[in-house]
Order: sequence, then structure tokens, then C-alpha cells
Amino acid sequence: MAAAQALSAIPARWLNLQEHHSKELMAKYGVTVQRFKVADTPHDAVQVGKDLKAKELVLKAQILAGGRGKGTFSSGLKGGVHLTKNPDDLGPLVEQMIGHKLKTKQTPGDGVLVQKVMVAQALDISRETYLAILMDREKMGPVIVGSPEGGVDIEEVAEKTPELIFTEAIDITAGIQDEQAMRMADNLKFTGPLQRVAADQIKNLYQLFLAVDATQVEVNPFGETPDGEVVCFDAKINFDDNAKYRQEEVFALDDKTEGDEREKMAEIHNLNYIGMDGNIGCLVNGAGLAMATMDIIKLHGGEPANFLDVGGGVQEKQVLEAFKLISSDTKVKAILVNVFGGIVDCSTIANGITSACRQMELKVPLVVRLAGLNMEKASKILKESAFPSKLPRIWEMPQRKPLPVSDDGHAYR
Repeated sequence: MAAAQALSAIPARWLNLQEHHSKELMAKYGVTVQRFKVADTPHDAVQVGKDLKAKELVLKAQILAGGRGKGTFSSGLKGGVHLTKNPDDLGPLVEQMIGHKLKTKQTPGDGVLVQKVMVAQALDISRETYLAILMDREKMGPVIVGSPEGGVDIEEVAEKTPELIFTEAIDITAGIQDEQAMRMADNLKFTGPLQRVAADQIKNLYQLFLAVDATQVEVNPFGETPDGEVVCFDAKINFDDNAKYRQEEVFALDDKTEGDEREKMAEIHNLNYIGMDGNIGCLVNGAGLAMATMDIIKLHGGEPANFLDVGGGVQEKQVLEAFKLISSDTKVKAILVNVFGGIVDCSTIANGITSACRQMELKVPLVVRLAGLNMEKASKILKESAFPSKLPRIWEMPQRKPLPVSDDGHAYR
């Protein structure tokens, strides 16, 4: 259960690959995928469709965001995934995809510009299962998560039918054992000769997971065809940024055009920012304290909106830019500043906060905790500052007592 929930908690920081790149990697490690090719013009898409010589073709817009099937193009075309038996039908469809923005529930603003499409062999699926490999902190190593219920959100399966979620913790030094792969294949309800085939595919996926320094390999659906094949129909692979120095080939595939604009701006201002899905913005110094702060927020029922480490050499201007980054996320409903002044001068943070409050229309509660170097001076700066009166007066943590606040509506510790 915990491993399944961890899938949704992996931060946005990790490198994500386009679907066709993920399939190319899987094929390289012996994982069975559909035959496919990529095209960047309508003419090329038609030719690819003919070259594949498939009974049916599937056309997919290549963007990183999910929900393509139910998305809408700026051209008016509905759906980023289409099926056809006639390769000539691909041309008119691709004309309405490439060079147009596709908007889904997961894309920012008015959508993402589509520059390539994938044309693949369409295969019938007689049964869908779910399979993922990820690093699990509780198990202190890789864990394989599987369910015979595939093609749906794994979080929903875990919530409604947790008995259908199976896990295998892998000893990272010994590697995946054959009996573990066979047991997972059995739990996924592969029978007869297909159980052996599925187990081999699971082992190949694990080898891929290790070889490319992945943080997550998620296959949904991990499917069975009427012809007796086990195929990875759709996959998502995330990579650890810390492995960039030894995964140059993989990171060269990084498509920065779809990256979070806030993360790009953070890099310009030498801030470490990672967008997340919560609504409590965080400004912290030091990666360890930043992670501990997020843990505390979750412990009390909240959800962090970001990881933001301003670093040890932070300047007042960077604090202002950090507030701009946090405030640009419309999901943020409150901001928590938690700084321990070892190297960092708390008064620098305080001056940055006052500058941000004067220059920006901050419309969410602000809670500030400054401890360490020049904390008394920092506290005085905050208390004597004339903050805008429009700021909300109090922020309450879910199911907790209200945080103590001063008369001007700010909390100090």
C-alpha cells in the first residue's frame, strides 16, 4: 500500500522522457513493446503507417503530460490519441496535431506545443495488469508493485481494493530473484507459458531500472494479447537527476520545452526549486531542513506545494525571487518560511521577506520561523515592518490548533 501511494508522491524534479524514448530504452533491454516510429510531418506519418504494415495503427501526440486521450488541440481536434486502419487517414490528423497546442488536465496554461507524433502498431489487449518498479524509503531499496487490475489509476485500486496490490522488495545487492519474478507474474494472474514470459519481462524491466538509474519504471498496462504475448503498452520512466554525470546519453534526450517555468526561473536565480502537488508553499535553507519541513507539513495533514532551498549564500534579491516563484503557483494557499541561520543571516531573510511583501500583492497567509544567526535582529525587522493590510490574518493547519500570530496577522517564532 505504501509503495503504491509513493508512486504519486514522486516529485516533479526527475527527468521525464517522451513515450517513444521510453519505448526505445525498454526495447534495448529486451522488453517487448509495440512496433513504432516517430514522425514530425503529416507526410512522414503516412509513410511510417504504411511501413509498419499493421492491421491497425495508433497515433499518439508526443508530450510529457498525461491525459492525452481526452485532451483538446488548439486546432479544434479532440483527443491526442487516435486509432485507424488506413495509413492515409494519418495525414489529416497529424496536420491538426503538429504545430498546435494540446491541452489536458495536466498541461500548464493553454497547453503544450506538439512537435512530434508516434505511429505504432495497434494490438488487441485481452487482459490488462499494472506493474511498477520504484525506490521505496521504507524498504530501503527497490520494490516491485503489481496488480492484476491494470489500465486504471493504481491509487484508486490501492484505496478501494488494497488486496489486489502486490509488492516484492528486492535486495539491491542480490538483485531480483527468479522466484520473485515468477511470484509477481502469478499474482498478476499470468498462467501457463505466459507466466514464464511475464516473469522474464519483469526481470528485464528491473535490469533497465538499475542500468539507467531510474527512480521509477511504471508500465500501465502491462498487457496480455490474444496471440499470447506479454507487452508493455505504455510506460513512464523517471530518472534521478543526481545520476546525470553517468547517464549522459539518457539526459541528452531531456525535452526542456515542457519543463516547469518556475524550475527554469529558479535555476537562473541559483535557487533549488521542485514543484509538487500540494498547497503549502515552502521557503527553507538547506536540503535536509527543506525535506524535514515537508515531512512535518504532511505529518500534520498538509501537502507541500514545493521544495525550495535558498542555499547558504542566499541574498535578499534571491528571497524576493523565491517568493515570486512560490506565489506564481496558483495552488498555493499559504507560505511557510523555515530558516535556521547557521551560515545564513536571518536578517537577510527578513529583509527579503519585507521586500517581497512590499513589492508583491501577497494574498495568502505567511508563517515565518527564523532561528540562529541574527534571529533577534530579524524578528525586529519583521515586527517593525509595515506589511500590507490585505494579507489574511491567520493560517490554521488542518485539524490543528491555530498558529500564534501577531496583531498584524503574521506568525513569528
